[in-house]
Amino acid sequence: MNMVLVSVLAFVLAIGVLVAVHEWGHYIVARLVGVKVLRFSVGFGKPLWRRRSGPDQTEYCISSIPLGGYVKLLDEREGQVAPQERHRTFNAQPIPGRIAILVAGPLMNFIFAVAAFWCMYQVGVPGLAPVVGTVEQGSMAAVAGLRDGDRIVAINAQPVATWEGAVLGLLDAMLENPDVTLELRGSQGKDGLRQVQLDTTGKLAELTRPGAMLSGIGVSVWSPVIEPVISEVVAGESAAVAGMQVGDRLVYAEDQPIANWTEWVEFVRARPGASVPVTVERDGVEKMLTLDIASVEDEGELIGRIGAGVDIPDDLYADFRAEQRYTGLEGLRKAVQRTWSMSELTVRMVIRMVTGDVSARNISGPINIAQYAGYSASIGLASFLSFLAVVSLSLGIINLLPIPVLDGGQVVYQLAEAIKGQPLSERAQLLGQQIGIAFLVLIMSFAFYNDLSRFFS
Repeated sequence: MNMVLVSVLAFVLAIGVLVAVHEWGHYIVARLVGVKVLRFSVGFGKPLWRRRSGPDQTEYCISSIPLGGYVKLLDEREGQVAPQERHRTFNAQPIPGRIAILVAGPLMNFIFAVAAFWCMYQVGVPGLAPVVGTVEQGSMAAVAGLRDGDRIVAINAQPVATWEGAVLGLLDAMLENPDVTLELRGSQGKDGLRQVQLDTTGKLAELTRPGAMLSGIGVSVWSPVIEPVISEVVAGESAAVAGMQVGDRLVYAEDQPIANWTEWVEFVRARPGASVPVTVERDGVEKMLTLDIASVEDEGELIGRIGAGVDIPDDLYADFRAEQRYTGLEGLRKAVQRTWSMSELTVRMVIRMVTGDVSARNISGPINIAQYAGYSASIGLASFLSFLAVVSLSLGIINLLPIPVLDGGQVVYQLAEAIKGQPLSERAQLLGQQIGIAFLVLIMSFAFYNDLSRFFS
């Protein structure tokens, strides 16, 4: 299936589920408190589907713009209310009841994250062990003493099992202190454990740019070396037409040495439609061929293809695979721990973005979220569950921010009323709403800018 279509479908599914969970939190607590619910909508705009149900004839809708949702409660500030139903209005509830309704939405996002992480651990989280491929000369990693093939065992005394855990551990450690302690085991386990100090002083903003962490400190992820020996030639395609045969070892392409299969794939993909001289070794003798690289479209991009393949051993990654799988109560405990740690990390990231210490490039809009949704869905269930959990946490935290149009801002209004002894004036509330909307528009504009910058770069 086309990756763009997968991304769109995964994004709509993810947002629909997470919005429904959030609004259900508001809905269920409003019902428990005794407030009448007029409408429960997933999405904004024109309803695509609607149904009335229950003693209050609540209207349930799925609307055309899948970027949010809302629960409409009976409220005297929004229209006339029959005298016999005034006790069921939102504004007539005690302040603790109103706050409970407002906080219930974000709380459900946190509960959903725990459930998603728990399911993820039941399925099993695959990953690559945090083994360093190469260390760039003169880099932070080289200065600290990292070597090619080192396996990262722990970061600031916290064990890590995968590269995902290592990146999150590095981020968490750098937010705490620029001096990060890495516990390492040498290549192939030949060396014992050793500790090095990674000094990231003054580099936090640079290293927290999306995708810049590992290259910024000067390391690459280990990847196997696959010999550039052809094991398959597709009849009628470029490789076959050029005279390539099974068993040919690629030596040069345009006088550029080919050290491994990855280099060869990158060479071909970057030259759609080109005609290039290629040197292969066959039965110990070098032979020069002329290869006309075909041009094909892949996700809207023209790439080169020749119709040749390589054998990849089934056990190629055997020593470097890592899987986290926890069942039952242990899985629940791990899910709660991960929800807490990810929430704490997100809050610290937001605070440090406000102070300018962390790159604001981390703010993502719908385009980037949709891309991640598609990628995670294409990888597997565990990856998609992790994506859902992280986005759910983000929605919960964002909605608790003290911005008037969000749940957190409305909670601030209730607390102000409790302190003042009466509701804030309509003028004050309107001004707050306008400021909140302006702030959200600014943030969303910046998020779209980040999305488009990533997309076109």
